[in-house]
Amino acid sequence: MVVTHPEFKLTIEGKDLLISNPHKPLWPEANVTKLEYLQYLMKVAPYMLAYTQNRLLTVIRYPHGIHDKHFYQKNVPDYAPSWIETAVWESTRYVLLNNLPTLLWLANQAALEWHISFHEADRELPTELVFDLDPSTADFAPVREAALLLKELLDSLQLPAFVKTSGASGLQIYVPIERRYTFEQTRAVGQFIAHYLVEKHPRLVTVERLVKNRGTKLYIDYLQPWRGKTLTAPYSTRARPEATVSTPVAWEEVPNISPRDFTIYDVPDRIQKMGDLFAPLLDPDAQVSLDPILEFLANK
Repeated sequence: MVVTHPEFKLTIEGKDLLISNPHKPLWPEANVTKLEYLQYLMKVAPYMLAYTQNRLLTVIRYPHGIHDKHFYQKNVPDYAPSWIETAVWESTRYVLLNNLPTLLWLANQAALEWHISFHEADRELPTELVFDLDPSTADFAPVREAALLLKELLDSLQLPAFVKTSGASGLQIYVPIERRYTFEQTRAVGQFIAHYLVEKHPRLVTVERLVKNRGTKLYIDYLQPWRGKTLTAPYSTRARPEATVSTPVAWEEVPNISPRDFTIYDVPDRIQKMGDLFAPLLDPDAQVSLDPILEFLANK
């Protein structure tokens, strides 16, 4: 795509979008302009949009690039086109990121991070059991170690697990579950698993919420999954100098990866080569029962 004007019109799925300042640098260190960002999103949209369907969307906008002022946006703005799909949840009208025109319309406004709810807009039931591994230092080795230990524990519980980078400093682990449990139930299961991991590896991981009390331990967050709360969507970019992307990875890759390995420049080719490693999350046949664990907890 060659652009010779300060703005241009893009027609996507019958919707006209006016793209402004296509050559504006959004990630200056990585040499990513708005145009290159839009091109990235068009390549990954068939995969990314599968995970954002009918989810409450929060974006983080950086109108002048990642080093300038930014703000969170939940409410759909008054100037949004009439074709933008929305849903009201607890008095807030959220955008539903259900199609490519909506994705590009928000990206044109420098929405650089995409965070989605743990439930669908019209159904307050969690779709996965999720653990967010958040390191207390810049060293990524404890994250890799904790992720593999958590995988071992989940395997022993016969819970399938899928992992992605946060795109920032951690890893996020998802277990697809039958869509009939409450958040209270999934939190009870998450608490049980996280506390068990801490009990077995107290020098490595913690469930301490206060950062100042964690020391160098890695925080295993099982509390974030809840009604209305969000986590970075698969294939979302992050406002980091390297233009990193929250990327699904294979468990075999975990011992050798860094979040900085996955960027706007290489993730589209990676998907073409490896496929969408999170695809099982979308398969109803992959969703597992939590009943055995809940029954065990009820009888403790």
